[in-house]
Amino acid sequence: MRNGVLAILLVLMLQGCGFQLRGSYDLPAAFQQVAVTAPKFSEFADVLKLQLEQAGAQHAGAQPSLTIDIVSDRLDRRTLSLSSSGQVAEYELIYTVQYQLELNGQLGEVNQIEVFRDYQDDPNFALAKTRERELLVAEMRMEAARMLLQRVIQQVSQTATDA
Repeated sequence: MRNGVLAILLVLMLQGCGFQLRGSYDLPAAFQQVAVTAPKFSEFADVLKLQLEQAGAQHAGAQPSLTIDIVSDRLDRRTLSLSSSGQVAEYELIYTVQYQLELNGQLGEVNQIEVFRDYQDDPNFALAKTRERELLVAEMRMEAARMLLQRVIQQVSQTATDA
C-alpha cells in the first residue's frame, strides 16, 4: 500500500513539472494542419515531417495554420586537433538549420538551430569512419528536428496564449 501511494505521488510530481518522454510532443489543436517547405531533396525536411507526424500533425492542403519554411540546412566541420604526423585527428561537426515560421499568415523572423558533435578521424580506417560520420550526421538531423519541433510548440503555445 505504501509503495503504491509513493509511486502515484512520484508520477503526479513528474506530470506536474511538465516531464515528457523524449520525442513525445503534442501540437496545440489549432495548429495540427502544418505545411513544410524546403529546398528540393532536403533530408532534414523528411526527418522533420516524420517528427511532425509523430506529434499528431497532418500535412495541410491549401490554407495551413502553420508553415515551417526550411531556409537552409548545412554541415560544416572545423579542425579540433592534429596528430603527431600533422594529419587531422579530430573534427567538430556543426549542423546548422535556418528556418522561418508562418503562423496564421504572419511571417516570423529567420531563426537558426545548431547541433555540434566531435568526430575522430583515422585515415587507416577510412571506410568505417565514413560510415560513422554518416550515422553521426543522421543523428544530428534528428536532434535538430527535435529542437525545431520544441521551439515551434513553444512559439505556437505562446501565440495561442497571447491571442
